[in-house]
Amino acid sequence: MSADPQQAKQPVSAALAGPYGHPFHPILVTVPIGAWVASLIFDLASHVAGDPAALARGALWLIAIGVLGALAAATVGFLDFLAIPAGTPAFRTGLLHLGLNLGVTVAFAVDFLWRRAEGTHGAVPWGPLALSVVALATLTVSGYLGGKLAYHYGVRVADEATQATGFRR
Repeated sequence: MSADPQQAKQPVSAALAGPYGHPFHPILVTVPIGAWVASLIFDLASHVAGDPAALARGALWLIAIGVLGALAAATVGFLDFLAIPAGTPAFRTGLLHLGLNLGVTVAFAVDFLWRRAEGTHGAVPWGPLALSVVALATLTVSGYLGGKLAYHYGVRVADEATQATGFRR
């Protein structure tokens, strides 16, 4: 099977996924990543700060923002995934990246529901905090795979000839 490597560089829909060489997915993932990392910081701070309930509420809503941001990033990322030829190493990497991110998003949605059920009356309980740590560790692996897709396989990144123009004298 001979796959066209240029196929993975072209969007299914430039209006939805971003123009050639400027995909929207890497921009959108900063919202859930930032919100979820901040929520973990709030979780930890709730165990040492003077007003743990306020920090626990903040972490709860940061998780919600992260889940909503992840859904937006996943929608655009799925369009990028559709451009990758099936049966290629890039496709398999993309499938694993997609699966891990889906698992992370579900874990944080469960984390949000768990926290809502328990309430935010004090420091974040150890169970939801541990779930956040595991989900963020998984997100780190998935982020590495996303970087591999962009930087190693060049998915949705300019082709080599276009990239070379930036280095001509």
